Amino acid sequence: MAEINSKDNNQQDYIKFLGTAGARFVMIKQLRASGGIWVSKGGANVLIDPGPGSIVRCALSKPRLDPGKLDGIILTHGHLDHSGDINVMIEAMTEGGFKKRGIVLCPEDAMKKDKVILKYASRLPEKIGFLRARKKYSIDNFDFTVSMQHVHPAETYGLKFRMKDNSISLLTDTKYFKGLKNFYKTDILIVSVVFVEPKKGVDHLSLKDVEILGRECKPKRMILTHFGMSMLRSKPHIQAQALSQKLGLLVTAAYDGMTLKF
Repeated sequence: MAEINSKDNNQQDYIKFLGTAGARFVMIKQLRASGGIWVSKGGANVLIDPGPGSIVRCALSKPRLDPGKLDGIILTHGHLDHSGDINVMIEAMTEGGFKKRGIVLCPEDAMKKDKVILKYASRLPEKIGFLRARKKYSIDNFDFTVSMQHVHPAETYGLKFRMKDNSISLLTDTKYFKGLKNFYKTDILIVSVVFVEPKKGVDHLSLKDVEILGRECKPKRMILTHFGMSMLRSKPHIQAQALSQKLGLLVTAAYDGMTLKF
């Protein structure tokens, strides 16, 4: 397999979905992969939410992705479907711990409460920092802003960044609340949709919530990902087509390995 040279500044900027699994059962059964999202911008490479199998999805990617070329890893929150491979990806980024390099950014409770990053792994990167609501961060050429804290059992944040002329936001796990629209009005909205119908007492977005967000945020394009069992049974691409017709905008269902090039 060919390998992407992630330090070549002429390399096209892209976002690659290493997995589109959402919630525990799709992850456990690996009905969809749970490898996270790889972003390459201006030669900088960042991995967001390396869930279980992230290292494998990098190896199977075409072209192959080399984790040793990562400049940083971001956790939106510490739940296993987002963080299961965080330690092995830190080792890979630092070439087995022999090169002290790279930045890891995560919510504070991922280090202090559930401690998803092992003690020895926390010593390997050049820096580990905490995400704070509404703050701006940079990892090499990748600049991003952190959202308000989401309504979710773990401390959780979404992200907003730019790729070429496009503003892009990643709306990760949360219960729907009206304040979301204030941050997530962007050209491209990537949104985690676990359920078809809302499930009382479970803080995840449903397809009905996403329809509301589409009307409120009015993105040029919406990309659905992080599917739970009910979404898979309902065929995400069919649900995306129906949502496109309702909203009058382009709605796409992500699939494992899907790449957006800029």
